[in-house]
Amino acid sequence: MRTAISERLGIEFPLFAFSHCRDVVAAVTNAGGFGVLGAVAYSPDQLDTELTWLDERTGDRPYGVDVLVPGKIDASALDRRVHLLDAVPDRHRDFVTHLLSKYGVSAPGRPLTAVADEFGRRVTAAGATGLIDVALKHRIGLIASALGPPPPEMVTRAREAGVPVAALVGTVEHARRQVAAGADLIVAQGTEAGGHTGEVSTMVLVPQVVDAVAPVPVLAAGGIASGRQMAAAMALGAEGVWCGSLWLTTEEAETAPAVKAKLLAASSLDTVRSPSRTGKPARQLRSAWTEEWDSGPESPGALGMPLQMLLAEGAMARIGTAAEKGEPGATELVNYFVGQVVGQLDQIRPAKDVVYDLMGEFGEAVERLRRLSE
Repeated sequence: MRTAISERLGIEFPLFAFSHCRDVVAAVTNAGGFGVLGAVAYSPDQLDTELTWLDERTGDRPYGVDVLVPGKIDASALDRRVHLLDAVPDRHRDFVTHLLSKYGVSAPGRPLTAVADEFGRRVTAAGATGLIDVALKHRIGLIASALGPPPPEMVTRAREAGVPVAALVGTVEHARRQVAAGADLIVAQGTEAGGHTGEVSTMVLVPQVVDAVAPVPVLAAGGIASGRQMAAAMALGAEGVWCGSLWLTTEEAETAPAVKAKLLAASSLDTVRSPSRTGKPARQLRSAWTEEWDSGPESPGALGMPLQMLLAEGAMARIGTAAEKGEPGATELVNYFVGQVVGQLDQIRPAKDVVYDLMGEFGEAVERLRRLSE
């Protein structure tokens, strides 16, 4: 299958797989798609190690890197802090302590301050710049800005390296701003998607964005986990699709077993857009964590980004450890970012099989449409 974007990137099938797991990225890339590694989980040194591994395992096939570059963060709150968690109000820290106690989370884990310091540095402009520096030293075929317009330095340096810049959007207005900022590829992400999303559905958003930014190519994201859904996205004018949730239950995924079990058991009604993990509305698996933060009588309300992330990541590290030990309270709390297609994720399969099945079903869907037009 050839589209303008598959021709430009030199890939066989315009299926873009976003994952924080290098094994998924390599498997999809080697199967003919285009893996994209989410970099926010890594320090610059760790990212360099991961990309070196990918360079060695993907040969001359291209892959991409996604960097979280917040457009608006309360950076002033982090100035001159010995520990970033010190910028978080006491009542919010107390609420996390209350939740861990209420649900009997006993796993000590790493100190919350250490997790917050490590994670928080990566979601500032300086932290993102360090990851961009590392990414552009490797043989990547695409770099994506996950939040807000790509900063001028990112666009300039990517252009110098001959690397296209992608940007995720949830509205037509955002798409126009991203193109004005220098994005070469727009990912139109509907509200069905996992992670940070807007309120417009994929079916409505994609054709509007395609028309608004032409001739800039557009990928469709949100609610796509099958070849039929991919065919629908292409019919709307997209030149490919961007999938994330689809890979969470693959064999290669590093998804924690307790989370993977919850994903496999969930229906499409079991997700919610909540600021409880990052400070911005992000679709995730509904759990006691989201319920307590969003509507619990004692909740102080979510903080903005990145302060809510500092709290949540530290707490989730402990909760995840406890959930893996089978602690029932921790299992109620634990969750992960996932889209409404979670209802279609009902088995564990190798990532390459997912790619091949999606290719086959896409072909069948296109053939069906061809027959209807005869």
